[in-house]
Amino acid sequence: MTDAQKVERWIDRFPLLRALSPAHLQIARGTVHFPVLDAGAIAYELDGECANYLMCLEGRTRIFRMSEGGREVLIYKVGPGGTCALTTQCLLSGGTFPAQSVAEERTELAALPVSTFQHLMGESAAFRSFVMDDYTRLMSGLFTLIDEVAFAPLKQRLVQRLLAESEPRGIAAVTHQKLADDVGSVREVVSRILAQWAEAGLIELRRGAVEIVDRASLAAAGRR
Repeated sequence: MTDAQKVERWIDRFPLLRALSPAHLQIARGTVHFPVLDAGAIAYELDGECANYLMCLEGRTRIFRMSEGGREVLIYKVGPGGTCALTTQCLLSGGTFPAQSVAEERTELAALPVSTFQHLMGESAAFRSFVMDDYTRLMSGLFTLIDEVAFAPLKQRLVQRLLAESEPRGIAAVTHQKLADDVGSVREVVSRILAQWAEAGLIELRRGAVEIVDRASLAAAGRR
């Protein structure tokens, strides 16, 4: 794919860019680059500098913190058409990245250098509106996640992750360890709950995946 084709795909994925003035769009087109992360590659290290405003074209990254006990705590994930709220916060404040960001699968990004981001934030009302509206939406979702982690029972969190990860056919391509990381638990506990649901006919356990057999009953099980 040529650079020009990559730029057009970027604009198609983020139609807001068409609202930029011709001069501002030219600046964005001239400075954007397109890094590709293999699965497991690090996008940002904890306390690392935020050098770019990142916009996800394909793939998915997970943003998380490690507890003092070495347990991974998921904050949120960024998929196609998404941006990273903590990266935006980092760029706006001039601070460092307060978590870690890792690609869950091969991930293609559009990256605007911090100098371009700052210029467009100062000069383009359309770009500034997009960034702030998106940031507000993402932060609202982050507070919802905090409420879930702090107050929702483990089974409810586990059901929500399974439903969120599952494709239309009902298959969630996640390991027990990955689910445990996402819900802030340990693999043994998650495996025990999944085994109970499998015995009840709500799910089917596969190697590296979970198939949801009865979505409605599984959702109900998370509320009990």
